Amino acid sequence: MSTAQNRRSVISEEVAPWSEIRQLLRSGEAGKLVPVIIPRHHRRRLWWMLLLWLGVFALLTGVMLDLGASDGLAGLTRGVLATVGYAFGTVLVPAGLLWWWRSSIAEIEQGTTGVLTRYGAVTRTLEPGRHYLWHPWSRVDFVVDTATEIPYSAPVVACPTRENVPLRSIEFFLKFKITDAVLFVRSIGAGNFDLVLSSAVQDAIRQRGRQVRTERAYDLRGSDVDDMQELLNRQLSRYGVRITGSNIPDVQLPAQYQQHLATRERVAKERTAYEQEWGLTRKRRIDSLQMDIERAKKVRDARIVEVKAALNKAREEVAQLLEEQETNAQKVRFEIETRGRSGLISAENEARAQRRLAQAYRDNRAVLQYELARRRLEVGAILAGKAPQPVVVRTDGTGTGTDTSALATLLTAQLLPRLTALPPVSTALRPADGE
Repeated sequence: MSTAQNRRSVISEEVAPWSEIRQLLRSGEAGKLVPVIIPRHHRRRLWWMLLLWLGVFALLTGVMLDLGASDGLAGLTRGVLATVGYAFGTVLVPAGLLWWWRSSIAEIEQGTTGVLTRYGAVTRTLEPGRHYLWHPWSRVDFVVDTATEIPYSAPVVACPTRENVPLRSIEFFLKFKITDAVLFVRSIGAGNFDLVLSSAVQDAIRQRGRQVRTERAYDLRGSDVDDMQELLNRQLSRYGVRITGSNIPDVQLPAQYQQHLATRERVAKERTAYEQEWGLTRKRRIDSLQMDIERAKKVRDARIVEVKAALNKAREEVAQLLEEQETNAQKVRFEIETRGRSGLISAENEARAQRRLAQAYRDNRAVLQYELARRRLEVGAILAGKAPQPVVVRTDGTGTGTDTSALATLLTAQLLPRLTALPPVSTALRPADGE
């Protein structure tokens, strides 16, 4: 257990001078991972302001002494003091400016990001390279490694499986990268991030361990942990950190369970030896069976040859019978065609006779219809000649005298009985239906 704990990575931040930042960021310190460096002299010295103000004061003093210069010893003394003031001002002012220029330089290492603050508030980040911080109260509070994928190892001790068997340890390895330097140093910091990352990894590994059976625990080595990586990224994105890769390189089982596994391996080896012996026996039996099969195949091939010969002979006989049947069928077909042609010719002749008979019948019918029409005309002429003449009897009293009206009445009375006694003309003269 102590070995597993010693192998656990520790993330921390260190205070170091500018000259040691590169070494600490690349190799860490005493087995620690150092992604954040706090420059030791991050509080910029302001002694250059004292030199600058003293130089300005000396120059102003020389100017005031020159303005109040007079003749005599007092004037000479003022002149000497003014010269001394000018000399001090000339030296102190350039020295203060040079010190200001030198203390304003900040060089950010390649692959890192500097966090610039002013009066304690973060103003911006500094990219790699040389920067000049002219403001007296601007300083670089943190230098954060934002380009390196930092490896982190977190072994989990006594991780229970689905059957609640505690595994000795599960080693989890990941690589993370700081994507937002300001969010990282202001929200959590390197020391707190170590605790948060260790806790998150422990949680994820224990959840994964609960999903596997003890006998399949070794399957965790090199297994797919993309879901765990996604879970960790969701938890750590609020701190400006992204997990770029992860895996489970090693799993250690309890000692007792390892003994069980050793027994299982011994049994598995014995089983393998038995399977090999059985394989040899099986191979010998298979070879014997194959020889029998080959002999059976030869017998079968010989029989197949005989069957094929008999089949060819039968096919020849069938072909001969088919030829004879085809010849007979040809003769029958010719006979049928001959009979059919003769029957067709006789049928055509009979049809021609029937057509001629029908034509004659149509001609006779036309003659009969003509004769009937002629006789009807003759009867009509006879009837028209024998038809009674109409008698006009005037009964309206329009005559010249009363005798004419009486005579007409008498004649009508005599003729009407005769007219009604005659047979109907239409019935007597109607021709018979068969004519």
